[in-house]
Amino acid sequence: MAPRLPLFDQRPSVPGGLYRPKAFVGEAVPFGVTTFREGHDRIGAHVRLLAPSGDESLHRLSPLDDGTDRWSVLVAPLEQGVWRFRFEVFGDEYATWHHAAGIKIAAGVDVELMCEIGAALFERAAAEKSRPAAERRLLSDAARRLREEGTDAAAALDIVEDHRIAASFAARPVRSLLTVGEERELLVERARAGVGAWYEFFPRSEGATRGADGAVVSGTFETAALRLPAVAAMGFDVLYLPPIHPIGTVHRKGRNNTLEALPGDPGSPWAIGSADGGHDTVHPDLGTLEDFRAFVDAAREAGIEVALDLALQAAPDHPWVAEHPEWFTTLPDGTIAYAENPPKKYQDIYPINFDNDPDGIRAEVLRIVRHWIAQGVQIFRVDNPHTKPLQFWEWLIREVTAEHPGVVFLAEAFARPAIMQALAKAGFQQSYTYFTWRNTKGQLEEFLDGLAHETADYLRPNLFVNTPDILTEYLQYGGRAAYKIRVAIAATAAPTYGVYAGYELYESVARPGSEENIDNEKYEYKFRDWEGAEERGDSLAPYLAQLNRIRREHPALGQLRNIDIHWSDDDAILVFSKHLDAALSPTGADDTIIVVANVDAHSARETTVHLDTRIWGVDPGEEFEVEDLITGAVWHWRDHNYVRLDAFSEPVHILHVRSTR
Repeated sequence: MAPRLPLFDQRPSVPGGLYRPKAFVGEAVPFGVTTFREGHDRIGAHVRLLAPSGDESLHRLSPLDDGTDRWSVLVAPLEQGVWRFRFEVFGDEYATWHHAAGIKIAAGVDVELMCEIGAALFERAAAEKSRPAAERRLLSDAARRLREEGTDAAAALDIVEDHRIAASFAARPVRSLLTVGEERELLVERARAGVGAWYEFFPRSEGATRGADGAVVSGTFETAALRLPAVAAMGFDVLYLPPIHPIGTVHRKGRNNTLEALPGDPGSPWAIGSADGGHDTVHPDLGTLEDFRAFVDAAREAGIEVALDLALQAAPDHPWVAEHPEWFTTLPDGTIAYAENPPKKYQDIYPINFDNDPDGIRAEVLRIVRHWIAQGVQIFRVDNPHTKPLQFWEWLIREVTAEHPGVVFLAEAFARPAIMQALAKAGFQQSYTYFTWRNTKGQLEEFLDGLAHETADYLRPNLFVNTPDILTEYLQYGGRAAYKIRVAIAATAAPTYGVYAGYELYESVARPGSEENIDNEKYEYKFRDWEGAEERGDSLAPYLAQLNRIRREHPALGQLRNIDIHWSDDDAILVFSKHLDAALSPTGADDTIIVVANVDAHSARETTVHLDTRIWGVDPGEEFEVEDLITGAVWHWRDHNYVRLDAFSEPVHILHVRSTR
């Protein structure tokens, strides 16, 4: 049976009720509930929050002006851990009187009756010893004046419209018919679980050298560390490394995924394991475990966290294959099944069968994760988690984060939406998405709005613009403009995004018939002229540094749920804004960013954009000042504005609302 004042659709929540919603420290979380009361009497709503430390706070909800009976308030939890919250809905005696009195007294109807009801209400409130003395005196005086003989309608309306009285009752309402919802939980994780700029490189390529005979000497952790200052200068704060373990020699893949490796071909890092060891060792070409720890320390000193790949699979010569053949699938002919993703075949990789010895596999994987945490790793990018049982991930993430609450797992799962969402619900702090394949204005509007408003209670997107496996047609044929457009949208639309090395050099040549780079770094060393490209002006690195600086300076871009899609008259001009109120901002000031992007990488576009300026407190038609954070240009805008964006110069405006008039 519904309570006296019903409570529906309480959020944050996770569909199905099996898992708790999540947020990150400093995230502006919308707490909302649908509630109503019969008739015309007014109601109020609070959400009561209990922090992990035990501190309790009460936050007043406001009704949305859309006729949905939806009430909401934004709260930014600043403490990591499990928060508890419950909604409280009540008959609001003052709001009911204020609404009726404002109408009746102005119309000269039941003036004395409205004054008497108000006086009695104010006296009740003034008797509450929990109210400050100044408020009690204010309310007592108002009650006396309402009862004074000869009080006219104008004098009574002055009391009805007294903002001091309204503020007193807003902070400490006189409540009736109190309905208290059940207690719920919200997991608040560290900020890096939700905010970060990721960069991926292969350490074996950084510092690799080619001899006169053509033989390549692998880069090491020591030489890779020389690249850290450049990564830090671009503003990236997470460095993701593909697997750093020994690589199998049996069925090793050659260049461009050919079936036979030539002498000197290093093989795919995802074909893990050889006579040199498995998942708990480092490739001898890269150095030692001590060298890896030194690399992690050097990254930390540069302001960068190292994220390590967790790929639960094995090369045919991984020690697991001999020691635990039951962990794999044996075919009727006695061979072990290798990995396939038709039409792709991975003869150099054996997938794990989680059904034959689940307890043994769980113990081994937990041991491996603990091992790398002990080396200083707090972030794991998990390869193909959708090919492993969901309950395994739920168990592993629960076990690891119970011991190490700061550990972050990123799900690299390009699968059906239900599977990707289930992985996020089960505990993954971040998720790859379909962003790379959402390129038109309409696709991006639907996609970004869904990330912010449909799945944000449990799924945090990491908008990688490219990977070793993903070089989309948009990038292959869009030229340099496409590279600017895609990374500008990724860096501003979500608080976490990523770039794979070579993006800043506009690497755009694909293996014929595929969405993978030709001469793919998964199968060979890559030699890049970073310094020469910057000297020639052929590098996107300065643009990436500019984007990351903008992200650091504008806290609105560190939020996920605050995207608002606006409109333009052109089907290639995407417009969205991100606003953060001063009360929730670490800077103590409002922050509003407007992004206008020409997603057609082959033309100049001009159009009119239409903004709902009320979102950042500007009335329609009112003028305000914006600064383009890319070019420095300053304009005076209103809610309808002409724009021209040339794909071959600056295809994206990133505008800061600097002032209003």
